[in-house]
Amino acid sequence: MSEDLRPSGDITTKLIKNNKKIKAKIISNQNCVIGGLNFAKEAFKYSDKKVIFKSNTQDGRKVNKGKVVAIVYGKAKGILKSERVALNFLSLISGVATITKKFVDKVKGKSCKICCTRKTSPNLRSIQKYGVKLGGGLNHRFNLSDEILIKDNHIAVDGNVRELVKRAIKNKKGKKITVEVDNLNQLKKIMGLKFDRILFDNMSIKNLRKGIKLSNKLYETEASGGITLKNVIKIASTGVKRISVG
Repeated sequence: MSEDLRPSGDITTKLIKNNKKIKAKIISNQNCVIGGLNFAKEAFKYSDKKVIFKSNTQDGRKVNKGKVVAIVYGKAKGILKSERVALNFLSLISGVATITKKFVDKVKGKSCKICCTRKTSPNLRSIQKYGVKLGGGLNHRFNLSDEILIKDNHIAVDGNVRELVKRAIKNKKGKKITVEVDNLNQLKKIMGLKFDRILFDNMSIKNLRKGIKLSNKLYETEASGGITLKNVIKIASTGVKRISVG
């Protein structure tokens, strides 16, 4: 709200003389998984503590286009000040939840889970990851302290993937270790070391199948890179346990 109201408040709404009580409807403009109702409520409460926010559904529920998802009762100026922030929360969280649900539905019946990544908007990670959960996805590590994830750039800088993984094992302090590989030669170099997960990045379906066959008895497997609604079912059919999208 401060982002919207600094430094002088809503200078347009201030022009309105009649601060009458009104009823405002929030209507879904497409079929979606709804999310962010409590965030929207708090946005309206910020401008008017007496406002009444009545939800007609719950976060995580599917709603159809045209459904009235909430009704807001209160003084006009407070509702006008908060409407955009409230709708921004609803749009962002519902959008993430909806696309996540589409991916989850695509792999239904397969043995893999849909995960998110750290590719989020600054300062909005918790909110976007909440949307992922509403859509039935799994949250990946929240930040760089949650687990050790050795990626291609770490390998490029260090130069020796096997020794890098060994150092990770020695210094893991209870954290999980994931190692990203983008070819089968990299995979073979680290096979046998005791870590948790292999992340196959941007690999062809053929090589992904080979990699999973080599590693799935020793490590949890995950695929990432270039995942779309068109190809996710093919990737899930390889036997990979996790697919990260983002």
